[in-house]
Amino acid sequence: MARSTTETPVAELARRAAEIVLENKGTDVVVLNLKGVTDMTDFFIIASGTSDTHVRALGEHVLEDMKKDLGARANHVEGLQSGRWVLLDYVDFVVHIFHPSLRQFYQLERLWGDAEVVPVGEPA
Repeated sequence: MARSTTETPVAELARRAAEIVLENKGTDVVVLNLKGVTDMTDFFIIASGTSDTHVRALGEHVLEDMKKDLGARANHVEGLQSGRWVLLDYVDFVVHIFHPSLRQFYQLERLWGDAEVVPVGEPA
C-alpha cells in the first residue's frame, strides 16, 4: 500500500496495525482519525474476526508483528482471553477487534461518527 509522505509516525503505526489485521483475514477494517474529536487517542482501528478464535489470533498477530517489525508495544491489552472484543491500547492509537455480534451491538463507528475515516487497502 502506498504511503503518504505527509503521514505522521503515529498515522503510519496505525495504518500498519490495520494492514496486519487485513493480512490475517480480518474483515470490515476501518481506521478513524480522532484528532480534533477527542483527546483520548489519535486513531481507532476497528475490525472484525469471524469467530472468537479468529478475534484472539488477530489480536496476537497485531501484538507480535507491531513489536517485532516496529518495536511498538501495547500499553494495555484487554479481551485476549475471551476473544469477543480485543482492545490493544498503544496510547496514540487503539485497536478494537470484535466478534461480529459485539461490533454490531456497540457500533463504535456510529459513536465516533464525527471522525474522519482513513482509507486502508486490501492486502496484495
